[in-house]
Amino acid sequence: MTIQPIFQTAIDPQKLEKLAEVAVQVGLRLEKGQDLVITAPIASLPLVRLITKHAYKAGAGIVSTFYSDEETTLARYQYAPDASFDKASDWLYEGMAKAYANGAARLAIAGDNPMMLAGQDPAKVARANKANSMAYKPALEKIANFDINWNIISYPNPAWAKQVFPDLPEEVAVAKLADAIFAASRVDLADPVAAWADHNANLKKRSTWLNGERFAALHFTGPGTDLTVGLADGHEWHGGASTAKNGITCNPNIPTEEVFTTPHALKVEGHVSSTKPLSHQGTLIDDIQVRFEGGRIVEAKASKGEEVLNKVLDTDEGARRLGEVALVPHSSPISASGILFYNTLFDENASCHIALGQCYSKCFVDGASLTPEQIKAQGGNSSLIHIDWMIGSDKVDIDGIKPDGSKVPVMRKGEWA
Repeated sequence: MTIQPIFQTAIDPQKLEKLAEVAVQVGLRLEKGQDLVITAPIASLPLVRLITKHAYKAGAGIVSTFYSDEETTLARYQYAPDASFDKASDWLYEGMAKAYANGAARLAIAGDNPMMLAGQDPAKVARANKANSMAYKPALEKIANFDINWNIISYPNPAWAKQVFPDLPEEVAVAKLADAIFAASRVDLADPVAAWADHNANLKKRSTWLNGERFAALHFTGPGTDLTVGLADGHEWHGGASTAKNGITCNPNIPTEEVFTTPHALKVEGHVSSTKPLSHQGTLIDDIQVRFEGGRIVEAKASKGEEVLNKVLDTDEGARRLGEVALVPHSSPISASGILFYNTLFDENASCHIALGQCYSKCFVDGASLTPEQIKAQGGNSSLIHIDWMIGSDKVDIDGIKPDGSKVPVMRKGEWA
């Protein structure tokens, strides 16, 4: 298949082909006859074409792609009537939810312009995001509950590349960001599929140790941070490859360097500061500082994007509580690259992080058999959102707290103890 790019760049075509192959073989492990739903920025068309080819070679039933475009998104904010911002394409998300209910896999390509909505009315952004989240919830639940195999990868949007490398010409910036994506995704290695098998085994060792410790809480300390995160009753740590309820073992995030679990929604206390900016729906939120009482954020501020942050926190009751806590060593390859990606998929894998909102049912022992009511009773959170933000650095220490109050060093100065 000949790649027909929307814009001319020096993106390595062989590595792009490998990324598509890894997405299908490692990220999704697509099965013969399984349908696939792809969501992608229009600029990622070259990668979508390659993924589609590899999906059909793997035996996909039907591959359906839904594209987004930042110019048409921006046009809505510039010209649409006010009532537009309380609407969402319900029919589209209903179709996705139906596809997932019928066994389709899901692949999302990230790479939107992180500053796309800079300067737009934060109230309109919040209303549009809430309407979208409500419409998307049935589909999101299929993903968050791991009913299906799913995967997220990235492609270098020119505007994103210029945000990361502002001093470089656009084409050079895109090529450099592409190389960084390839390295983080392990497709620059001789055998990426084998490399991912080794990496998954290492992450499994970490999660196995954490599960054996049965910590009641984690205590984070560092500049601007003194936070105790209680862990949900019957929590379970995961990392790397995960087995969905349909029996398929997939890698949801490529890249990934994290091991993660579910906090107790009512047992988070203290204050915490972000260590990297959060790019959320086209808005940059920086220098986040929040304070928790009884698991709930009672105070929040940011040096940039504070109004958007507070609108996010007002999405629903669960938006002010945690749905995930994840551990990543400061020496991870993404952190070691020294690149600030302005993209959560990458930046969260350079740093320990927490997530506002919805928890993952898979992060409970026998989570696949638990009802939503049982998950809530064990401390799991429910929300329309799931937003990761970064709190780790080489100055952050983490202790595991046992049920008897004794402490075990987990991380020191951002590294495994």
